[in-house]
Amino acid sequence: MPEPAHSAPAAYSAPNEAEKALYLSVLRAGRVSLREAMEQDAAATTRLLELRLLVHSEVNGWVVAVNPRAAGLQLSADLRGRAAGLLARADRAVDDLDELIESYDSAQRRSDPAARITHLSALEQIQRRLLVIEAEYREEGLAAQPGERPPEYLDDDSRMRQALARGVTASILYQPVARRTPHTVAYAAGATEWGMQFRVLDEPFARMLIFDRRVAVISTATTNVTAAFIEDPAVVDHLVGVFLRDWERAVRVPWFDEVDRELPEVLRRVGELLASGLTQKAVASRLGLSERTVAAHIARLRERYDAETLFQLGWLMRDGAR
Repeated sequence: MPEPAHSAPAAYSAPNEAEKALYLSVLRAGRVSLREAMEQDAAATTRLLELRLLVHSEVNGWVVAVNPRAAGLQLSADLRGRAAGLLARADRAVDDLDELIESYDSAQRRSDPAARITHLSALEQIQRRLLVIEAEYREEGLAAQPGERPPEYLDDDSRMRQALARGVTASILYQPVARRTPHTVAYAAGATEWGMQFRVLDEPFARMLIFDRRVAVISTATTNVTAAFIEDPAVVDHLVGVFLRDWERAVRVPWFDEVDRELPEVLRRVGELLASGLTQKAVASRLGLSERTVAAHIARLRERYDAETLFQLGWLMRDGAR
């Protein structure tokens, strides 16, 4: 004989017609023996006991109907508790595998470096591989994009927005031609609001993308129709160093001013409060924002005004900069 369930069923579903019919039958009768209920429909009886719509008394063997509202509230509470537990386990899932991840990464680093470089020459293959990488990186994207940027490369910004939403930082290096193409200027001005950083370097440099300092993608032909996907740590570290060296020599650009675009209201308010002498923490408290959000806004303001410090930023904004 089944015993009354003490927790929510593993997979919840609403009572079916047979289960409802049995519940109503017990409700009308007031009480029935467990044996009688099982003989009428064993599966429905077991299910109703799991849902706590029926309760079995071990003392006298009776089965009685329970108020569905009370049963539903208890079931809801159980399911919510189980969901919270599953979410907590989901948050720990990757951390629990840290030791195995480290072992795997070490084994990969010891493998043949040549096996860590993949050459692709079909555009569809390159795009497919990039889609996979862009869906997985979580920390940082570095991009060196020489030459003029075609509008179609800038129109689809959904993947970049998703990356920024999950905490990725993005640094993009352009050449001066970008400042002479209106669609690129407009894109950079808008993307700066999202949190991306852009600089312009008046020197030749190679096209490359670097994701989480783990995977680098470089063109292997001047036509950019072939690409090498590099995962060898030593090579990726070298390319990161090349990018950062160029980034330090590059200059910030007032993209907002170049499109005659007003500063967004929230950035304007953050700037005003900084200019009045408030600290980052005080600004966050005054505006009802988290310190992390205010820090992101300040980074965008520093990018726009080419300010190295908060004091310099406050001074520039107090001095009347738009």
